[in-house]
Amino acid sequence: MVERHVRHGQTGLTVGAVADLIGVSVRTLHHWDEVGLASPSARTAAGYRQYTEHDVERLHRIIAYREAGLGLAAVREVLDDAAADAGATLRRQRAQLAERIEDLQRLDRRLERMTDAHERGILLSDEEQNDIFGDDWDPRGPENARNLWGGTDQWAQFAERSAQRTPAQWRALSEAMSALQRDLADAMSAGVAPGSTEAEALVERHRELFSNFFTLSRDMQVCLGRMFESDPGFAAHYDGIRHGLASWFRQIIDESARMHGIDPDTAVWR
Repeated sequence: MVERHVRHGQTGLTVGAVADLIGVSVRTLHHWDEVGLASPSARTAAGYRQYTEHDVERLHRIIAYREAGLGLAAVREVLDDAAADAGATLRRQRAQLAERIEDLQRLDRRLERMTDAHERGILLSDEEQNDIFGDDWDPRGPENARNLWGGTDQWAQFAERSAQRTPAQWRALSEAMSALQRDLADAMSAGVAPGSTEAEALVERHRELFSNFFTLSRDMQVCLGRMFESDPGFAAHYDGIRHGLASWFRQIIDESARMHGIDPDTAVWR
């Protein structure tokens, strides 16, 4: 009670004493005073303003409503408006809080998917991956890719896009890549020459499709072309579609790069 803190000649408590008593800052009390929410109502003989017991009780009520999430305007309404229904105000606050909780839960789910995508790459089960990408797909591929490129901007882009991609979208992307590879094989068999309009269209189609994973520059595409030809796994994949496809694919990528002013012999991952 305030009386326990009253000294001789005083009618109440100073702002500093009240701040310590109720656990708020002096600055907060000054602000509540300035906006007319809670002001010291007593004065000493020397004219200094002090808080009475009634003032402190009001401050405790303000704190209780503030801790319940009410803004200062709502607190003022509950305390000062005789027609105000405190229960209705609190129910509205609970409804707003429920909406906020739902928003936070949705955010938490998005963060969980983003975290998993950065750690796993593809948010599909092994069975889903085999169903979508084919029986020869190795579900350990994303883990191997993370071990190689986990600290790069490209892996971050891949993870961010993967976190938002549904199984149906993965399937559509896989089917589009398979269709491109078949068209590459048919073009090679038909004798399409590197640097031709048809070859250029296939290279551009590949760059656009691959950019669904991360933004693929022409220099980076040249580096991929080298890997398709030199890496045993990639070479076996493309040559399994059509013998010699890995080398032909690199050739059309290199020629496209030259047409855009890039020397494929000196291109780097950038």
